[in-house]
Amino acid sequence: MDKKKLGYWLFFIALFLGPLYLTEFRLALMGKFLCFAIVALGICLIWGYTGILSLGHGVYFGIGAYCTAMYLKLESSNGQLPDFMEWSGVSALPAFWIPFSNPVFALAASLIVPALLAAMLGFLTFKNRIKGVYFSLISQAVVVVFVTLFVAKQDWTGGTNGLTNFTTFLGFSLASPLVQIALYMLTVIILGLSFTLAARLTNSRAGRVLSAVRDGENRVRFLGFNPTSYKVFVYSLSAALAGLAGTLFVLQVGLISPAMMGIIPSIEMVLWVAVGGRHSLIGAILGAVIVNSAKSFFSETYPDIWSIFLGLLFIIVVMFLPNGIVGAFESWNEKRNKAKQKGGTADAADSVVS
Repeated sequence: MDKKKLGYWLFFIALFLGPLYLTEFRLALMGKFLCFAIVALGICLIWGYTGILSLGHGVYFGIGAYCTAMYLKLESSNGQLPDFMEWSGVSALPAFWIPFSNPVFALAASLIVPALLAAMLGFLTFKNRIKGVYFSLISQAVVVVFVTLFVAKQDWTGGTNGLTNFTTFLGFSLASPLVQIALYMLTVIILGLSFTLAARLTNSRAGRVLSAVRDGENRVRFLGFNPTSYKVFVYSLSAALAGLAGTLFVLQVGLISPAMMGIIPSIEMVLWVAVGGRHSLIGAILGAVIVNSAKSFFSETYPDIWSIFLGLLFIIVVMFLPNGIVGAFESWNEKRNKAKQKGGTADAADSVVS
């Protein structure tokens, strides 16, 4: 096992053992950050490896969370109408809500619905060779549409308040510390599996085609490949990862609202990847954890001016670390290795002369 793989194993083992050294509050925060890391992995796949800059991944995260939250809300209502529907004057459960009383359907929908939406949007845009800033603007427009829809249909979605007040999941109390620890460990395992899947994809033949699409889409098309198929696939996979992250988020945080799937959260998701390093999967994970940890630290320590410190962090990264933290470390390590090789060559030459 090489040093890099050993480092990955140690990193995920350290995360898995979090309940042993983190307080209950910090463990809950870390669980939330690791959900964000799963989203960051998906963005790294489409942006860093395929060259697709999506500024609308908050939608897929939110849809996945809402699918699971609908089941949690129905389970907490004990067969009655959810409270926000009663307040809105709804007399019967909407037909599309009924299947979400089944946990298997709800969990499956949290993956499939975001993936299908991304596949439809991706096919319509990529087939027409819409890319770059134009695709980014379209992804933002999708965010505006869905946020407006979720806010307007208060009797279906809870409006601006969203869905909350969940009590149990599969019969287990979500307020139980043991359940929260189990959900945290499940999040670490899923993050590890998602990282493994993404790593195998990027190291495969398909991954090389994705990188080729990023570097020269017309050349890939000339060589006989269909870039649209590859782009739709990776975009759908990225959306499914975001939906999965939304499911884990709502189970641990107990809340989802339209504000969490808006334009600002979507842009923040891209910033996590930029800070960590958009060409590195582990960098995307570290970026999500570091940025959100810094956000939490600054907001606790400097509640009046914490956003200034966070803005300075982004400026420093953009100006001095264009390839992110991991990219800067890899460049430094590469220079050090070259210096060692030159030093070794010089020593060998001196020994020959002597």
